[in-house]
Amino acid sequence: MPVTTVDPTPALVVIDLQKGMWERDTAHPLGVVVERSVALAEAFRRHGLPVVLVNVTGGAPGRTDESAAAVDEDEEEPPAGWSDLMPELGARPDDLRVTKRCWGAFHATDLHERLGAAGVTQLVFTGINTSIGVETTARAAFEHGYHVVLATDAMTDTSVDAHRNSVERIFPRLGETATTAEILALLEQGRG
Repeated sequence: MPVTTVDPTPALVVIDLQKGMWERDTAHPLGVVVERSVALAEAFRRHGLPVVLVNVTGGAPGRTDESAAAVDEDEEEPPAGWSDLMPELGARPDDLRVTKRCWGAFHATDLHERLGAAGVTQLVFTGINTSIGVETTARAAFEHGYHVVLATDAMTDTSVDAHRNSVERIFPRLGETATTAEILALLEQGRG
């Protein structure tokens, strides 16, 4: 369902746009994803709306075939600076910062409480990986009762098929989808 409205108090949630992600091969140019996320962040800040910057510092403790194969036995910790937010995001002191240690930004964090205290009812998502960090956090947002909007041109994945599956099959069940330009237009229209 395309985005129809912006609530009085939405928040932008930027997932895992951190230095370590520049090293990944992505389905869409990461620079474009960052550029569009920055445009949304600047608009949200200009209107005095919350911006949530999420980074990841580790993985969930469960075992999977993929995680076991991906572990480099010589390197137990990511390189220094790997989890630092991309400087292009222009992080500000009043941005909400969330560090997660698994796929979703709600699990084992105070994100829901902080958003509730700010009166947020709608979350707009951008980031990487569409099918992992973005989708997991969007699913939890839906389950918490937020109105979910997914800026599908401001996110990417390491797999075209995984990205497409999330955008075409999962996201329409969680909320509304839109381009960055559509969200920006609605945001400006609603805030004049």
